[in-house]
Amino acid sequence: MRVALIVAKYHDFITDRLESGARQALQERGVAAGDIVTFPVPGAYELAQAAQRVAEEGWDAVVCLGCLIRGETIHFDVIASAAADGIMRAAQATATPITFGVLTTNTAEEAMARAVDGPANKGREAAVAAFEMATLYGTFGA
Repeated sequence: MRVALIVAKYHDFITDRLESGARQALQERGVAAGDIVTFPVPGAYELAQAAQRVAEEGWDAVVCLGCLIRGETIHFDVIASAAADGIMRAAQATATPITFGVLTTNTAEEAMARAVDGPANKGREAAVAAFEMATLYGTFGA
């Protein structure tokens, strides 16, 4: 199984931890380290475009990882909505499992709590979902 990690570099102090959790979860499920490739993008808004492009190249699963921390303007709401909608549309358009590992938090502390090592890591959860969906899709035949 080949899995692409699309990782927003904005708030990389969080997204690096999400990526680490995702890699660990995939490797625990037998995905070879060389079959997990990271594609960095500037921020959460760019996740969906990269995910769709990568999925169109034939990857078995795509995991989108990002972090949005609420600020004083509506920018948070606009980007969160666009990211969620775009990722779902990309999954539907490509028939490839594309999962949503984008944190939408009020504070950096809340984000850190969701990027800890171990089973509570939301990058890990998104990777497990992608793996399970790719396994399911594999039962449908070519």
